[in-house]
Amino acid sequence: MPEKAATTRASGRESMVERVYEQVQELISRLGLKPGDRLNTEAELAELFGVSRSTVREALRQLEQEGTVHAVQGQGRFISASGSLRVERPMTKYESITEVLDARGYQVSSAVLEVKTGEADADEAEALRIEPGAEVIRLLRIRYGDQEPLVVSANTLPRATLPGPLEHRDWSGSLTAALAAHGHHVNASIATISAVDLPDDWQRRYNLAGLGPWLLVTEVGMSRQGERVLYAADYHRGSEISFSVLRQR
Repeated sequence: MPEKAATTRASGRESMVERVYEQVQELISRLGLKPGDRLNTEAELAELFGVSRSTVREALRQLEQEGTVHAVQGQGRFISASGSLRVERPMTKYESITEVLDARGYQVSSAVLEVKTGEADADEAEALRIEPGAEVIRLLRIRYGDQEPLVVSANTLPRATLPGPLEHRDWSGSLTAALAAHGHHVNASIATISAVDLPDDWQRRYNLAGLGPWLLVTEVGMSRQGERVLYAADYHRGSEISFSVLRQR
């Protein structure tokens, strides 16, 4: 099979499993299922969502790994204690900034402040596991929701992940989607969160003073192949953006 066709098929398969994963969570919430309640069978879910049983099985496996449901041999799958809790936009789920803002109902737009190539500094090299001085793309932009500045993003990518002239690419859209188009499907990240003010020069230069504090999410995005393809410092406007976390003992 040609490499491009294989990549497309794998991507389509992954998105289908992700869709069913979300649909099962919505079904649990809609039906008000409680801990100990039995979930529909694989066959019933496959018919309900119009997909194959193997797709349903993969989605259910993810839910089992997260502790949302648990399987009992010969009896089926049941809602666990944490499965009855619906956490909106959980911090543990990887999403692009576009997806985060879209899900909150914002009309999303972007302002690209700067895009250029350069040599990776020590922090970028360590985060992306590349050699210091290796060529990278640096992108700085503001993401707006309903015309209000909500996220300021500083992104660094290895140059090879997005080939071609910089001026021939639309940098206002989702970086995750752009990477996926070149075979780098980001599905996980290592992230840390802190409360900070924007750098002083950004506040002055881009008229962002007086909007803090901001939630700084620093993360390294990794592809299905285990590549580190995105180093991001995303400043989320603290008065408008929050994240939910399900805590368990």
